[in-house]
Order: sequence, then C-alpha cells, then structure tokens
Amino acid sequence: MTDIFAPLAKEITRIGVSRPIGRVVSMGGGTLAVRGLQHCAALGDRVQIGATYRSGGEVVSIGPDLLTILPDDGMEGLSIGTEIALAGAAEIAPDNSWIGRVLDPLGRPLDGRPIFSGITSRALRAAPPDPAHRRRLGERLSTGKAAFDTVLPIVRGQRIGLFAGSGVGKSSLLGSFARSLEADVVVIALIGERGRELREFTETILGRTGMARSIVVAATSDRSPLLRRRCAFTAMAVAEHFREQGLHVLLLADSVTRFAEAHREIALSAGEPASLRGYPPSLQHAIMALAERAGPGAEGQGDITAIFSVLVAGSDMDEPVADILRGVLDGHVVLDRRIAERGRYPAIDLLRSVSRSLPWAASEAENELIARTRRLISAWDRAEMMVQAGLYQKGSDALIDQAIRLFPALDAFLAEDAPEGNVQGSFRRLQACLQM
Repeated sequence: MTDIFAPLAKEITRIGVSRPIGRVVSMGGGTLAVRGLQHCAALGDRVQIGATYRSGGEVVSIGPDLLTILPDDGMEGLSIGTEIALAGAAEIAPDNSWIGRVLDPLGRPLDGRPIFSGITSRALRAAPPDPAHRRRLGERLSTGKAAFDTVLPIVRGQRIGLFAGSGVGKSSLLGSFARSLEADVVVIALIGERGRELREFTETILGRTGMARSIVVAATSDRSPLLRRRCAFTAMAVAEHFREQGLHVLLLADSVTRFAEAHREIALSAGEPASLRGYPPSLQHAIMALAERAGPGAEGQGDITAIFSVLVAGSDMDEPVADILRGVLDGHVVLDRRIAERGRYPAIDLLRSVSRSLPWAASEAENELIARTRRLISAWDRAEMMVQAGLYQKGSDALIDQAIRLFPALDAFLAEDAPEGNVQGSFRRLQACLQM
C-alpha cells in the first residue's frame, strides 16, 4: 500500500465494529441524563446521540448510576429511551493537507471540499512541553507593522494578548499578522464569531496570500458551547502537530473571552458553582493550561508564537478573563477606542502595552530609541489636556516641548506598515521620526 492511501486506511480503521450503548432517562437544563454508560465512559468522552447518530455530545459529569451529557445541538426530537453511543475520547488527527482549508472544531470541512484526517490522533487537551526541557524564546520576528517591529517586538515562541473592545480594528490587525508575520504555518481559531464574518475574514482580511499558509478553525456564535470551547483546543492541537515537525507556527485565537464564556456554560451545566463575576473556579486553570501549550517546544521541535485576543468591555483590564490571561503571557497589547475614533489604526495604546521580550530582544541602541519614544509619548499624555486648553507655556519643560513637536510623527509611526518590510527599516524610520 502506498502512502497516498494511508489517510484512507486510517479512516477505515477508525470505524468501530461495536459501541457501548446507553439510554436517555431524563432531560432538563440543556443536559441529558443517561443510564448504561457510567461504568465505561470517561469525563470528556464524545458520544453520538440518536439511532442515526447525526448529533454528538460530551460527557460532562459521571455519577454511580447516571452520567450527564451536554449535546452539541438542541434537544428537539429527543425522548426518553433515545440511544446514546459512546464514541471515545475527544481527539483530532491533523494533516499537512489541511493548510489552506477552513474546518469546524470536529475536523469537518466548512469550505465544501472533501478532507482526510491525518495518520496520528492527538488529544484535544494535551499537556504542554516539559518546562525543564523547553527551549527559550527565539529571535525577533518581522511583523509587517512598524510598531511591532520596534517598540512592541514579537519574538519566536512568544505569547502575547491583544486586549480590545469591539470595533477597534482587532480583526484587521490579526489578519495583518496572518499575512505578514514570519511563520511557516498560521493556525487561526475563530471562536464564537458571527457567521457572516467567516467569509469576510478568509476572503477579504486574509486574502489568497494569508490563506495559502493558513488553517482556519471556526465555530460561529450559534454553535453549542462545546464546539465553541473545542475550537480553541482543536486549533492548539493542530498547531502542536506542526510544531512537532520543527516548524514555526503562528497561532491566532479570537477570542479567549468567548472561549471563557463557552467554558462557563459547560461548567454550570455540570453543576460547578459560579464565582469570579459569574465564571466558575475552573476557568483560571482552563485558560492557563491553554496558554501554556503555546510557546517554544523541546529540543528538535519548532515553536508556536501565539496571539490571544481578549474582548474587554469598557477597557476594563481587571475583568477576570483579561486579568488571568495577562498574568501568564509574555506581553500584552491594548487597543484603545479613543485612538480608533480619531482614525489611527492599529489603535495601540503604547503606554498600556508591553512586550516582555525586551530588553534582550533589541540591541542597546535600539532599546534607547524605544525608551526615548516611550518617554516622549508619556510626556505628551501628561501634558495633552493643558496643551489643548491653552494652559501650557512653551519653554516650561524641555521634554514636553520636544513631545509636542514630535508627537504627530510618532503617532503616525505607530500606524505605519514596516517601511522597508523588515525590522531594520522600521528602526531607521523610528530614528528619523525622533530627529525631526
């Protein structure tokens, strides 16, 4: 048998000869109580619902007599006695042929073309690389954006958060990274996005250039919380598949907030109490475990450079999801609505953003340029109200005088594409702005 038939052979071997069967004994609260599988099912296992097995679900709790199933879809048409077949552990089998494709969290195609799973199945909730053997963060990456090439550098294997409200250019910035940031493969998780935005993102924001090296995993807002949460797990498993081949993977997850909301729905259905402004106690571990799987691999492996977006209502950086994620990442970028409203995109609030790859990711001369840029923008931020009100007298403070003169050029610089398409060109442009 040649290698070309290996995926087909693997699909055939996945067809089980028999499956354990249980029966629904009660329904309510969005869950099914099932008898007959409690001694052979494990927490998190997948099930198939109904005689035709057209719908799926997940085991969310197990008792001595019953287990609780959360269905992928609604419970319309189900009744007492409906068959529930145990399908086994929640896994995904990525394949290199998935590049350029749009999938759902179960690995099924959303672009209308057939697809084969890979040879090896992977657990959706895998452990991160052994921390004692992980490599350190790698070299600085060219991003295509002047601000991220200079004052907010991204290095290979770094994990950063993109904190923004709705409508401030978050998706456009993620699309720019997908097209331009240095990487071998791009894996994009669209978690809970509006259905109409999928084609817009893949065809307009990504375009042919972005899709040519991307795998998009999408679970729209109408899908069940199981599939919305699984979207993040599937995308991470796909990224790990390519990292183990020694490749550099860019993972874009939009958004962790919707992942957290889906996790909350599932946890409450399983009986977990609410805390943390309505989120369950398990949320912190779920987010940390997801984030820790990204980053550098062990020796001989590649890296996952990850950008996790977070929706922050009213720019509240202390809400639970933002607070948890900010504590485990290697940097965070805040997009400010006030900056977007005056027409500067990306609407980066430099003073509230930080890259923990500094100072070692830049040379001594580059760090001095970065520090000077921050000092000038900070001076303008402190004096802006006085300047606009006409209360500031020129000559009162030399740093503020310089900030007033240079701020328009620096503000424009933060919105520029990399002028020469590389990091060195971006630093030359920044130096020119500071010498005006």
